[in-house]
Amino acid sequence: MNTIIKASTGSAIEQQTSYSRVVAVDNWIFVSNTAGRDPHTRQIPEDIAAQTLQVFANVERALNGVDACLADTVVARVFVQFPHDVSAVAEILGSRFRGIDPALTLTCPPLGAMNYKVEMEITAVRGGGQREVIRLTL
Repeated sequence: MNTIIKASTGSAIEQQTSYSRVVAVDNWIFVSNTAGRDPHTRQIPEDIAAQTLQVFANVERALNGVDACLADTVVARVFVQFPHDVSAVAEILGSRFRGIDPALTLTCPPLGAMNYKVEMEITAVRGGGQREVIRLTL
């Protein structure tokens, strides 16, 4: 029988809504929708670039907690609060995901609070970053 790992950061919202930050099922890793709140200071940067970089830091922390890394990402779903911020977020996505090239959804729905300018959800395969990749042009 395989083990399922469910890890939490201990945040109040995780406890209130009873969810895990990251769930690992065999080599599949699912990172919950993650905002740019600094886990140490509890602050959310106002600057979209700083907030996006904090989102990546939070996602990487979750992945590392279950022996995975950003290079293992196969799907990323990115939610941007304000359409005028899409290009700034896209630039950072391009720099962080270059060479990883996950399937990507980038959309602008309302987020849970106005101070959340960007959130990201990740699906990864543990060890995926070390696997052979075949690139096709369709």
